[in-house]
Amino acid sequence: MNVFYVFHAKKVKKAIIAAAACFFAAGIIYAETENISVFTQSEPAAIYSVQTEKKVVSLTFDISWGDVQPEPIVQLLQDKGVKKSTFFLSSPWAKTHPQIVDKINKAGFEIGSHGHKHVNYSSLEEKDIRTQLQTAHGILTEVTGKSPQLLRLPNGDFDKKVLRIANDLGYKVIQWDTDSLDWKASNAKEIVTQVTSKVHPGDIILLHASDSAKYNQEALPQIIDELRTQGYDFVSVSELLEQSSVSFQQAE
Repeated sequence: MNVFYVFHAKKVKKAIIAAAACFFAAGIIYAETENISVFTQSEPAAIYSVQTEKKVVSLTFDISWGDVQPEPIVQLLQDKGVKKSTFFLSSPWAKTHPQIVDKINKAGFEIGSHGHKHVNYSSLEEKDIRTQLQTAHGILTEVTGKSPQLLRLPNGDFDKKVLRIANDLGYKVIQWDTDSLDWKASNAKEIVTQVTSKVHPGDIILLHASDSAKYNQEALPQIIDELRTQGYDFVSVSELLEQSSVSFQQAE
């Protein structure tokens, strides 16, 4: 009887250990699944920022029209020693301003697509969305000599349909976490305050180098100086994405 009791106790002990091991393993798998979900979305999603402890941000500039502001903005960045930034170019503008595009390119700044027609793509049929993105891609590739991999949609407008097509064409859709609101500012101070009060590590900052942003030549040096005072370095969007964790947002 005693022998049977000892044998039974050992079996129970092994069973408890095995159950505990399974429970622990299941917990690890669940935790890893939660972590992986940050990187592998079930559906295409737009990127707004990067979660990082490093004090790095990306200054991004949309250009869809004008020939007064773009070149001075590029020169200003160079004069301030900002070597990394990302420009999202509308393809009709790029086609008619190849000299400025060349200057952006030669300065080492990253170039992404801002689409072709500057309309809300969520309002278009799927075939038209594809045509717009492919047309822009062809023009920008021809003008820059590089195939753009990043896309900021006109007006920042998208839905699931747009994201899916952009993903099919190999694009990462880039939004922003801090909006300078430079296009409607009444003075440079408004732009500086808007950016410097909201900036955070891993931030993607929306600015414009179109002629609508008429105070950016005055605001941008102040923004750069203030962010450097706060300890920030400037990187391109692609470099930002190399950080550990990306903040996605899916379309409704």
